[in-house]
Amino acid sequence: MKRWRHRPEGSTWGDWGDDDQLGRLNLIGPDKVKQGIAEVKEGLSFCLSLPLDYPGGNLLNPRRLPPVLSPTSDLKGWRFNFATASLDPRHTDVVCDDRVMLTLQYSTQWDTLAHVGSRFDADGDGVAEALYYNGYRAGDDICGPGSDVTGDGCGHSSYARKLGVENMATKAIQGRGVLIDLEKHVGRTHTYIGYDDLMRIVEVDNVIVETGDMLLLHTAFTKELLDMGRKPTDRVHAMCAVLDGRDRRLLQWITDSGIAALIADNYGVEAVPARDGGPGQHPALPLHEHCLFKLGCNLGEIWWLHDLALWLRQHRRNRFLLTAPPLRLPGAVGSPATPVATV
Repeated sequence: MKRWRHRPEGSTWGDWGDDDQLGRLNLIGPDKVKQGIAEVKEGLSFCLSLPLDYPGGNLLNPRRLPPVLSPTSDLKGWRFNFATASLDPRHTDVVCDDRVMLTLQYSTQWDTLAHVGSRFDADGDGVAEALYYNGYRAGDDICGPGSDVTGDGCGHSSYARKLGVENMATKAIQGRGVLIDLEKHVGRTHTYIGYDDLMRIVEVDNVIVETGDMLLLHTAFTKELLDMGRKPTDRVHAMCAVLDGRDRRLLQWITDSGIAALIADNYGVEAVPARDGGPGQHPALPLHEHCLFKLGCNLGEIWWLHDLALWLRQHRRNRFLLTAPPLRLPGAVGSPATPVATV
């Protein structure tokens, strides 16, 4: 049975099939991977991840906490600096084995298509339902707190039966990345970037964005974070460039560009909170709704782009091979990543 009769205006729902869970990642095929590989001229690779204990604390988002490491253990004790001679006096090994409590969107991350949805009347009964990309439903497909929501005995209290991050992982995200260097043109002041601003920068830097490319925006936000040394200040809420999610021409350009993913080194790609949307109902995160809910275009946030951006700036380039799979963690709606750019 089809989940929806009507799709949001301007959406891609159904374009890759009624059961699609990849969205615009479908645009990254073998030819796009080969285009990315063709950009490798020097054989230099750049890590695009912050250390996963940055930004530090929870000032940036009070719900998201730094990772906490601890050793594994059993009745024989903690498995950290563990002398195996205690099990067998003939053994000389000393073993460390650990685990982590990890907030999946604390640091360098991918947003899945289950991260932000919207209330929309997809079945035409006059009542808006809580839905995600391609009509997957809150409660049925994306399950909230409850007992053993997967039925696999693992005791999860939340689980995305559809649109989970494992779909991105098995896609093995790799293709051509294109970087727009916003900091080069607007500095590090808190600047809202709309369509006109972005087009001016694209023209000056001769940036060409084609269907299936992954687009990256360098603002130097993570450079500022790194310089704060895990002790962020209130500046994190108002520094560096952000996209203006209320600019409808900008959203339309994202649609028309055909990009497979939109990535930035700042907190939310768009301004969070967004500019006041005026009277009437509207999304709090307009760019998130447009990309994740309507287009099926994944967002990457808090990436470390500064070293790459400076190298590209020096060599008058803006394209490279981008390899960026998330964790293959079934049911998760976001994931850390350690992306690699190769030039």
